[in-house]
Amino acid sequence: MSDDDRPSAGFGTRALRAATRPPRVDQRPDVVPIYQSVTYSAADAAELGDILSDRQPGYAYARLDNPTAAALAGALAEVEGAPAGYAFASGMAAIHAALMSLLSAGDHVVATSAIYGGTYNLLTRVLTRAGITTTFVDATDLERVEAAIGPSTRVVHLETISNPTIALANLPQLIARAHRRGVAVVVDNTFASPFLCRPYELGADLVVESCTKWIGGHSDVLGGVVVGSAERIAGVRALQIDTGATLEPFSAFLILRGLETLHVRMLRHSESALALARLLERADVVRAVYHPDLPSHPQHDLARRLLAAGGGMLAVDLGDRAAAQAFIDALQLPPRTASLGSARTICVHPPSTTHRQLDDAALAEAGIPAGLVRVSVGLEDVADLAADFELGLAAARAASAVASA
Repeated sequence: MSDDDRPSAGFGTRALRAATRPPRVDQRPDVVPIYQSVTYSAADAAELGDILSDRQPGYAYARLDNPTAAALAGALAEVEGAPAGYAFASGMAAIHAALMSLLSAGDHVVATSAIYGGTYNLLTRVLTRAGITTTFVDATDLERVEAAIGPSTRVVHLETISNPTIALANLPQLIARAHRRGVAVVVDNTFASPFLCRPYELGADLVVESCTKWIGGHSDVLGGVVVGSAERIAGVRALQIDTGATLEPFSAFLILRGLETLHVRMLRHSESALALARLLERADVVRAVYHPDLPSHPQHDLARRLLAAGGGMLAVDLGDRAAAQAFIDALQLPPRTASLGSARTICVHPPSTTHRQLDDAALAEAGIPAGLVRVSVGLEDVADLAADFELGLAAARAASAVASA
């Protein structure tokens, strides 16, 4: 019996001590445990001060570091080929921290015009309050990107595969040009995942992943990560400590579980997406289909060099908004939702959902037509998806006929 459990202690004291005493486990667990604790004890006051001041490794308070989240960050850094990483409560929190760790008032950003709507809002409505300006350019045009870099430019922000147009950034070329001008490069790799592409290995300074998508893979967890050099990630961590976008332990556990099967799932997603892209390309109501593995994709040759596989994302232009919405509404398998990277197929109309923040001019600049449908291809049997897409195409055909009558 320990001193804490001596009979003379009151019930409340004994209950508190008993309920918070971790078991002794001599065996190594086969999965990372969920460390559901906000506080961690130190041996003495001096050690606690050293941990909180980063003079000694360890844990003190979960907003700073949590063992489960730290294990996730380390695992993702390893598969991305980066020395360090830090996990966040969402992909947007990760993007915010990555950018703000590199920017100050008066700085300028060059960003791809084909960009996620949330990132667009961050750059145009949030960071502008700090005096940070952004120029949006077509990232497939190397000369335009370089021409947009000016004396106050500190960051070039790219997406490996653009959301939602499936355009590819020539990362080796763009990173080299930015670095020659002394500008850091942040790459959002969410559409690709680290299985398809690892931008840090191509020279990117910071890489962002929304773990909510392919890495988590099941639409049941929210999270994000930034990876980069130890020095860069120290700056990212410092910003997070003061802004508090902390990833909870259970979410980190779920993302780690998703990471274990990422390679298997991405191959299946890619195979099914290509099969559906080929089906859509043959349809008379379709104006264009975009998938990196299609020979018709404008950057098909770049995709073969840059990506390990074509990925699970495709986009199809059905001509107008009515046809796009009719296509989506006729589908039986995909849920009516607006995320991506799930085990289930998800189809959305970006102009009215994921990119609702962009006005008509911004949509045109980003190359997003009114009839675009973005498809995140899931793990259903591809024959069932093909049959379902035929229903969608029939509905789109009927809507187009009504519009043209």
